[in-house]
Amino acid sequence: MADASKKELLYALIRDNPYIAQQDLAEALGLSRSAVAGHIAALIRERRLLGRAYVLPDRRPIVCIGAANLDRKLRSLAPLTMGTSNPAHADESFGGVARNIAENLARLGSKVALITAVGDDAAGAALLAHAAAIGIDTGATLKLADTCSGTYTAVLDGGGEMVVALADMALYDQLTPACLDIRATLRSNAAMVLVDLNLPRETVAALIDAAGRDQVPLIIVAVSIPKMARLPASLHGVRLVILNEGELAARVRRDLVTDSDVAAACRALQDQGARDVIVTRGALGVWYTSTDGVGHLPAPHAEPVDVTGAGDAFAAAVCHTLNLGGDLALACRRGLELSALTLACTQTVCPTISHETFRTPLLQD
Repeated sequence: MADASKKELLYALIRDNPYIAQQDLAEALGLSRSAVAGHIAALIRERRLLGRAYVLPDRRPIVCIGAANLDRKLRSLAPLTMGTSNPAHADESFGGVARNIAENLARLGSKVALITAVGDDAAGAALLAHAAAIGIDTGATLKLADTCSGTYTAVLDGGGEMVVALADMALYDQLTPACLDIRATLRSNAAMVLVDLNLPRETVAALIDAAGRDQVPLIIVAVSIPKMARLPASLHGVRLVILNEGELAARVRRDLVTDSDVAAACRALQDQGARDVIVTRGALGVWYTSTDGVGHLPAPHAEPVDVTGAGDAFAAAVCHTLNLGGDLALACRRGLELSALTLACTQTVCPTISHETFRTPLLQD
């Protein structure tokens, strides 16, 4: 291929992802690093590039790293009977913990980038198009050939409570430390990095190390009890861990019977290096660490229509509030508010969420 064509392809890659590393460009185009540097220098001389993609502090994105799936929900129209066919209503939407949080953040008005993996199928193309339409930067997403995008299928009872869920998310194992290193510039320039535990354990460990080195706040969001095994032993460098009671019990390897048990488990995670911990307990509200020990906030009354996405909405409100300078208590109050809105909605991300959602809080700040 002629040098001019290589240069134009390189320019297109940079337009798609201004944070792309030279090594990534070299691998994509089959060029040496020195050849890539030469093309970049030529583009700068032509004033088609004005230098690397530095980001002003007030416009730094919250970078969400993890799953972006096609979600399928099957809601029973009658009491469920195991071992036989049940009448149900089916619904499809975009999901995945990191993607859901990113969408909530974007709707709240935060600048957001999403690092995930998608296949070369219609679902992957639709996921990326939907994200771009609501203002999420997906330029750093890993696109995998001959691979299906992730799927999550939940079975809900008539009251909207989840009975069982099945997830096909093996493609996120491709989000390796080396893959994330190529995207290090985006992460190091972030206002905050949020990671879900659909990532491989070694990737989570590498991101924790990088957060401490780059001094970028890192939020870890648990996704299930089995995937708690992906949380490394050392949490030094972690700003906040958000998880539910079952996931916390799995981490500390003991039952949590009383409030004192929950408080002690939170302190155990702090001893492992996490600065703060939030524990969601459904209708019992949330527990969060503070300078005075562990605080508690009751859950607001809600009439659940569908529980899917409520925890992701909570995490998004927490991150949005912390990024704007709010404290953890206010972040949790707003998390409960956004979670309640989502519980009352049939969609995974409530479409009425906007930058004005917290102007008149439903809960007393």
